[in-house]
Amino acid sequence: MDPVLVLHLILALLAVAVLLALAARRLHIPPSAAYVLGGMALAVVPGVPHLALDPDLILALFLPPLLQSSAFFTVWRDFRANLRPILLLAIGCVAFTTLIVGVVLKLLVPALPWAACFALGAIISPPDAVSAASVLEHLRIPRRLRTILEGESLVNDASGLVLYRFAVVAALTGAFSPLPAAATFVYVAVVGLAIGYGFGRVSALLFRRLHDPNLEILASFLLAWASYMAAEAVEASGVLSTVAGGLTMGWYQHVAFTSGTRVKARATWSVVVFVMEALVFVLIGLSLNGVLARLGAAGAMALLPLALLITLALTLARFAWVFTGSALSRLLARRQRTHEPASPRGTVLVIAWAGMRGVVSLAIALALPENFPGRDLILFLTFFVILVTVLVQGTTLGPLIKWLGVARPVASDGVPPVAVARAELERAALRLIEERGNDEIVGPIARDLIPEFRERAGQAARTHEAGGAARAEQTARLSLRLDAIEVARERLVAMHRAGDIHDEVMLVLEQELDFDELRLRGQIAH
Repeated sequence: MDPVLVLHLILALLAVAVLLALAARRLHIPPSAAYVLGGMALAVVPGVPHLALDPDLILALFLPPLLQSSAFFTVWRDFRANLRPILLLAIGCVAFTTLIVGVVLKLLVPALPWAACFALGAIISPPDAVSAASVLEHLRIPRRLRTILEGESLVNDASGLVLYRFAVVAALTGAFSPLPAAATFVYVAVVGLAIGYGFGRVSALLFRRLHDPNLEILASFLLAWASYMAAEAVEASGVLSTVAGGLTMGWYQHVAFTSGTRVKARATWSVVVFVMEALVFVLIGLSLNGVLARLGAAGAMALLPLALLITLALTLARFAWVFTGSALSRLLARRQRTHEPASPRGTVLVIAWAGMRGVVSLAIALALPENFPGRDLILFLTFFVILVTVLVQGTTLGPLIKWLGVARPVASDGVPPVAVARAELERAALRLIEERGNDEIVGPIARDLIPEFRERAGQAARTHEAGGAARAEQTARLSLRLDAIEVARERLVAMHRAGDIHDEVMLVLEQELDFDELRLRGQIAH
């Protein structure tokens, strides 16, 4: 395809993604569902060029930054505290689902080799991190539930990919050895985690020495691809390497990044992740074009009953494992005399239903060798599973959470934890100003600031100690300040339009007002 035509197509897809995102917001559905539907619609439009997706390029280009973004904002303490249920899902559920799907496919299509059946199971067994992040971002769910779902989606691709590799080798050579397979799994996981952790630690040291937000943000992107490619180069897990690097960098961000870098990095990563998520899901929809071209409309229609049965088996396998695994996890915790909070039935049901598949499943299905037994059948079934899980489970997860009453918990005393922490920060700042009041040089300045800091500390204390009335007063104060900022911004724009101030002055003052507004709105939200 002509390079200029490729550029035009990418720009057109980005424009379509913007429209689909607006439509998703209007229809109250996950953006990923809208992107897939939009890509499917484009796939059947006459004249739309056929895209031959390179699976290695798709994985290497899109997966590292999207995985690192999710890992970066994952709370390490919560991740570690819920490691048992995460691993039960990421390893146990993937293996169990692979087995169930393989057996069901063999029963329905006896001519297909066992290894090919298990290859499909390995391809569609791991829920996708990109799909999970796209859906969970817009849902208000308990922190532990979010940690388990996001943690599972970050880790399970590695176990799915290992099972996939062995299934492909077994299908092409007819040989499979359990002991080497287990040793390879350990190697892939341990070496991948070690490489990612090493890159994360090195990046933390590097960020302290760059002293330039643009360079630090660029380095954070390079870390994602570097950790992924380094692990893949030694045949370890690039997925686990990227996740480990993102978790490590997220842990050290508070000391390695300056405040300016954090603000810019969040904005930059937010835009990049939006673009990549939109493109990858639209491309998933567009891939229907190639599948239909090979199978034909009649062939695809004939395969629909089989696809529905495989999707049903996939869903039921996850339900069976999640409900059994929940009981097993509590049993292990009691035997080891450790405390693990019991998950309500509603929470377990949400975990069982949240099994959206996505980019990884499609990419590794496309990576099957051309001579692989039943390749087109596996591609069609993979696409169908992605379509159904994203459109059905993704769009109904929010209503299911509301119906089950699974909501984000509030602190037991009714006081948001952030209010208590804010009060402590204000007291610490006040103590410093009071101490500096005795300084010979800055003492007079500090004494001038003491009333302001006492007022802020007093207001913060009243907000979390006095309850609703004080919080209502604080909200009114902040709202009044926001109104004042808006008036100041209007005056600033008017002065700029009249030519009274230069663009440089405009940008500096506008940024100050923006930061003040973000700070105040953040206090209102918490």
